[in-house]
Amino acid sequence: MATSGHDHPSYSETFALPAGRPALSDLPTRATPVGPQSKKDAAAALAELAPTLEGLQERLFAQSTAGAQNRLLLVLQGMDTSGKDGVVKHVLGLVDPGGVSLASFKSPTKEELSHDFLWRIEKQVPPAGVIGVFNRSHYEDVLIVRVRNLVPEPVWRARYGAINDFERRLTGEGVTVVKCFLHISADTQLERLRARLDDPTKYWKYNPADAAERALWPRYQDAYADALAECSNPDAPWHVIPSDRKWYRNWAIAALLTEKLAELDPQYPPPAYDIGTEKDRLTALADV
Repeated sequence: MATSGHDHPSYSETFALPAGRPALSDLPTRATPVGPQSKKDAAAALAELAPTLEGLQERLFAQSTAGAQNRLLLVLQGMDTSGKDGVVKHVLGLVDPGGVSLASFKSPTKEELSHDFLWRIEKQVPPAGVIGVFNRSHYEDVLIVRVRNLVPEPVWRARYGAINDFERRLTGEGVTVVKCFLHISADTQLERLRARLDDPTKYWKYNPADAAERALWPRYQDAYADALAECSNPDAPWHVIPSDRKWYRNWAIAALLTEKLAELDPQYPPPAYDIGTEKDRLTALADV
């Protein structure tokens, strides 16, 4: 298993988007040689990561009470059924929900459409000390709007630059932006859509519009390839997470998050009071 350090590649390097404009068909959708190779091993690896991830998140939140501005934003993008909700449940579920902010971006409202496309995104940037999660994100404005021809091409093409400027500004304000493309194959998506119709407990997850979106798979692949290539930079690089195997996807993102938080090296702040004095005060109040 790869670990951060001098002797092994980091998870950022392991899951980094290759240089250039790679075709999505050339990127892995199944488990890579890095990390657990079975569902059982992945469950054990995730359980092993959990205490470290939880401790890092607690320290991130704790140091914000002393004025530190660091925070982390996890951006989840992927085709339907790629597992964005699953990541929120199984990975972010490992940490204190009080230190997590979740924003799920659906079709914009009339009010949101009356503003710049980043207006609703700006409002959901996590505050200091918090792990923010975008379940879908500002990238929808260069993905579905392109595929569905919702805005003219010059409009969505100009948004690549706006997104890069936005993410550079976030990093300058103490936000660590971790962008994950949950990459699944066409066969896996079809299998998961069919599974929803074979299980009464999953009917609610299926939308007839899913079939219409599925028919646009090639156009989405082109749109994603451009979005990843145009908006991957040192400030906020894209990570390609193989997601055909749910257990591998969850482990990979948990490992990546743990690594990114460890790089921030959050620390518990020193007390802003005299410990001895406060102990004496509590002792004096023992009979109250």
